[in-house]
Amino acid sequence: MITSVPPQDAPRRPPRTARPDEVPRLREPGCRLPEPGESTEEFWTAVRSTGTPLVSPDPQGSAQHHAVTFLWRGTHATRAVQVLPNKIGDPRAPEGNLMERVPGTDVWHWSLRLRHDWRGTYDFYVDEGDGPRPGTAGYWQWLRDQRRHDPLNSRTLPRRWSGGPVSYAELPAAPDGKDWQPRPDVPRGRVAAHDVPAGKPGGGGTRRVWLYEPPLDPGHSAELPVLVLLDGEHWHPHLGLGHLLDNLIADGRIPPLVALLPDSVDADTRWSDMTCRPEFAAFLADELLPWAASRLPVTDDPARTVVAGQSLGGLCAAHAALSVPGRFGAVLAQSGSFWWPDGPQAQWLTDRIEAAPRLPVRFRLSFGEQEWVALPAARRLREVLAAAGYDDASYQEFNGGHDYLCWRTELADGLVDLLGPAAPTV
Repeated sequence: MITSVPPQDAPRRPPRTARPDEVPRLREPGCRLPEPGESTEEFWTAVRSTGTPLVSPDPQGSAQHHAVTFLWRGTHATRAVQVLPNKIGDPRAPEGNLMERVPGTDVWHWSLRLRHDWRGTYDFYVDEGDGPRPGTAGYWQWLRDQRRHDPLNSRTLPRRWSGGPVSYAELPAAPDGKDWQPRPDVPRGRVAAHDVPAGKPGGGGTRRVWLYEPPLDPGHSAELPVLVLLDGEHWHPHLGLGHLLDNLIADGRIPPLVALLPDSVDADTRWSDMTCRPEFAAFLADELLPWAASRLPVTDDPARTVVAGQSLGGLCAAHAALSVPGRFGAVLAQSGSFWWPDGPQAQWLTDRIEAAPRLPVRFRLSFGEQEWVALPAARRLREVLAAAGYDDASYQEFNGGHDYLCWRTELADGLVDLLGPAAPTV
């Protein structure tokens, strides 16, 4: 059980880790583009019919890779366009993500060589000539405020916090998101927002929480498993978690369950709550779970009570389970910030796990292969858990970045792993 006090006043940022390898950019475009000075109307008509980015055979002949070409249609004023697929770039060399223009045309392009199971969100940053000149002081910081989604790609997700669209792409072998699509043939659960008393994180007041109640067959009497999923304001109002749970339950992949989705409020509150704060772990265990139990027939079996989160939420989920293992017996941590804090006490929670006896908690961890900042700490956590006797801990690395596009399918797989018919008990 974790009882020590975490570091105070740590920097509110991840480590400044250099990218260990080059961005897999192709020297030549991965598809045929117009010749310099050529009319582009037919080209853009064809692109609109297929959508972007364009996916082509691998120039090296591998069936396991593709060339992926991002396109932007510029104007007479466009000076530069930068494209940033999630975690495929080098912050120390932002010019490497600048697109090239076919001379004498409005075609801007940038190509990558990617494995066939890659998926990711991406943004464009467009310089239309109304800011500082490229190469001058403050240019890159200014450009990061010129964000656009891809108008030639109909595939989007809601953006974190703002809720605006972010474009995404998936290669042919990538896991798909069909489990998230509402299906007219399945019974639907109910999702509603509630104000839950929250004395422990802030000394009083309430915390908004979305409550998912599953559709139940007449006569259902078994106690319901519980999922506590952090960053609730994004998972339900924006991403529609209820559709996923409805589909998984209807398919028999997980049992009917209750989901509790607490709001993270804002960036400052989120950072304060989710950096291994004992008061927030106590709110989840001692206030939120009893609140749910007063309304619904939920289980008190920790093995059937999952706490889940992403990024700082993954760190927080693991800390909550290790702080109150009698309440949470399963952790689903995706791209967890186990590097935290950036400083002398780095990987604080992993050090606590290494020094403590094994607790009755089952871990399911997943990370993106492009998350070069998080992966060293993630792999160390995997080794520490194995050495500490967590033989049932699972660890996956997916071909993607720090990305809700990846986390949504990983969430579905994790729930099936932890709560599905074949899930072991702790």
